[in-house]
Amino acid sequence: LERRKRSRGYAMENPAADDRLEVVLALLDASRSRHGRARLAAEGALPAVLRCLSSSPAFLLLPRLCITVNLCCERPNQDAFLEAGGLDRIASVLLSGHQISAEILQAVLQVLGNVALAGEAHKAAVWARFFPVWFREIAAMRNPAVCNSLCKVLNTCCSAMGGQRRLGGLCEEGRGLPILLDIVNTVSPSCRKENCLYFLLGKACIKDIYFNLVFQRLSSVNTLDDSFGANFTYRLFTKEQVLLLRLLSYHLIAWPEVLDTISSYFALGVLQLLKEAYSVVDASSQSISAGLTDDLAINVLCCSFYILRDICSWKDHSSPASEDPADSLLSAGLLQLLLRYLRELEPPNIVKNHTVQTSTNSKVCPYKGFRRDVVSVLCKFLNGRKQVQDEIRKQDGIPLLLKQCVVDDCDKSLRQWGSLSIQYLLEGNLENQYKVAELEQKEPIITPEIAQMGLRVEIDQESQCPKMVKAYQVCSYTN
Repeated sequence: LERRKRSRGYAMENPAADDRLEVVLALLDASRSRHGRARLAAEGALPAVLRCLSSSPAFLLLPRLCITVNLCCERPNQDAFLEAGGLDRIASVLLSGHQISAEILQAVLQVLGNVALAGEAHKAAVWARFFPVWFREIAAMRNPAVCNSLCKVLNTCCSAMGGQRRLGGLCEEGRGLPILLDIVNTVSPSCRKENCLYFLLGKACIKDIYFNLVFQRLSSVNTLDDSFGANFTYRLFTKEQVLLLRLLSYHLIAWPEVLDTISSYFALGVLQLLKEAYSVVDASSQSISAGLTDDLAINVLCCSFYILRDICSWKDHSSPASEDPADSLLSAGLLQLLLRYLRELEPPNIVKNHTVQTSTNSKVCPYKGFRRDVVSVLCKFLNGRKQVQDEIRKQDGIPLLLKQCVVDDCDKSLRQWGSLSIQYLLEGNLENQYKVAELEQKEPIITPEIAQMGLRVEIDQESQCPKMVKAYQVCSYTN
């Protein structure tokens, strides 16, 4: 311990002047505290350490990079790093001839990430020196831990002022797009993912216009025309495309507050995916669990429903007047599509068993939970949107939606989604309330599940909302 203390004192007086491991480790110890970093900065340690990087023996390279990482946590050293030609010194590490391990690459990227945090000038300098060539070389290694560190740098550089321009470069074919694709191809459902991975993909695909481009380029075949608009068509899907959708879906669920906008390009792109995935799924096949299936089209279909549901749930609380992406979905026909899916399905089993005759053209659910997913998107689409409420009434969708308020053998949560949908359908909408009252006058609104409980639905005279009451006479359910 005494020897370590003497070495540390020597290191503080002569930063980077010695290639002895114990001296370099003493410097590393000092760089871990605010007081130690302040003293090292006053001694001019950072430029001295940077000068030693390219000539460092292999066993000293990583400790010296870690010293640089620690020193560049604070603004004065971030400025000193650029003034000392730190970017070229870091680049020299990649050209040094040493065997570059994943740990060294992570340290290099941590240095760049810390420096980029200092401001626009620092972001621009990092970007100009390492994009696209070096970032492409690093991403091409396809190491998950290295990709996480790379995402931190890219996400930082694509943020704040100037970030939009750099994001455009990152998503440009032949330049930055291979970096983004390699990152998606590297991560797997089981590997550890940093938040910055989600934030970076969210910037490119959710907030900006690049979802269609990134999704298409993850395909194994060229199935998209060159317009990269919403009118693209897919017939084959890949596991990387499914992973991208899952990453974006998780972003929408976990960090909706960081999204100040959701691009209509993204919303319409996912809607088109929903249509395409549905068209390739055999709707008459035996129902299977979406969580266990290997059918990529079904997984795309599931993810598309989840994302559309989250888009319809999204609200920008910081700017209530911001554009609602659900408006684009309404104009593009999402409501008609969802109602058509429900109309084409055979009734839930509990309804079918009480129905005298059903259509021979009805389809079975393409996977377990399909009906629930359709109703859940309708539910979120209805919430607080009078135009959607009115459109459902105009398209004679109220009786159809009432039929979803049952316990489905395939999914026990259908009833909850159906009931919440009716609540949103009637909330603050007198026309819809009158329509339900009119239906109730023709015959009580009773589903088999409600009837078995000895209940029926009627409109409360004071609140004008539907409520459950005891049924004196249980009526049979009819279509």
